[in-house]
Amino acid sequence: MTDSPEVPAGSDSQAGSGTRSGFVGLAGRPNVGKSTLVNSVVGAKVAISSVRPQTTRRAIRGVATDLEAGTQLVLIDLPGVQRPRDELTSRMQHKVEAELAGADVALLVINAEEGVGPGDRFIASILLKAREGEESLPIICAVNKADRLGRNIVPVLIEAAALEGVDEVFPVSALTGEGVPELAAHLASIVPEGPYMYPPEDHSDQSRELLLAELIRGQALIRTRDEIPHSVEARVTHIYHREDGLWMVEAELWVETDSQKRILIGKKGFKIGEIGTGARKDIEQELGGKVHLDLQVKVKAKWRKDRDMLDRLGID
Repeated sequence: MTDSPEVPAGSDSQAGSGTRSGFVGLAGRPNVGKSTLVNSVVGAKVAISSVRPQTTRRAIRGVATDLEAGTQLVLIDLPGVQRPRDELTSRMQHKVEAELAGADVALLVINAEEGVGPGDRFIASILLKAREGEESLPIICAVNKADRLGRNIVPVLIEAAALEGVDEVFPVSALTGEGVPELAAHLASIVPEGPYMYPPEDHSDQSRELLLAELIRGQALIRTRDEIPHSVEARVTHIYHREDGLWMVEAELWVETDSQKRILIGKKGFKIGEIGTGARKDIEQELGGKVHLDLQVKVKAKWRKDRDMLDRLGID
């Protein structure tokens, strides 16, 4: 099991015996709704979600604590499993394998609308490999977007249950919340007994800077097309809280070419204005106060292949 993170002295995380806590690694093809599912279980926006594939680049941990039940799930929203094609996707794939190796439960997420395909079978084989020498590792399957199929979901559930290594199957809708409480309760019942690994009030292990950067990148993904989604990255360079209560946030959006920069800025700055307005609203909800966002667009050629750049952006 992955080493537990250091918990601050005096934290309620150490309180009480009979509690359960553990790491749940979410694996699945790109764009199956893993991030939306994490947010739904946690009850807060800790991972950005988008219709664009390969939105998730880091292993984002969402923390869901049920004080009444005495359980804590640490959900690891992993990048979509794919064949590495550059330094960025190579790091993403390595992160998937490393996190799965340290998980207490593996959660395979499948898109109900697309059914069980070769990609899902390949990922199921990766999960089986991840539990080699760890016979107790449960593999649970969440068939997401089940609400869109109605009764037609049954054949997909049967196919999912037939995947080698899968122990239980749950139909869910991460978007509406249907079936999510049942899935979360089952996951909480099978993680190991032990103290909480994070303070109960925490929803994520991300730094404030990284979380806000992801909110900004999420707005860029929502509001742009063409090659921008795969080429854009965000970084928060400065945050401070003024005496009058206003949060000042300085951030950068990175793209790889001047043409992408023009797309991101838009005619007369309209597109970057949209991104900034949407991001500011998300950031205000996260920080709980009014925000002034200073957002700059910069060009860094081939940043996805630049190891130093990926290191600075925190993509392991």
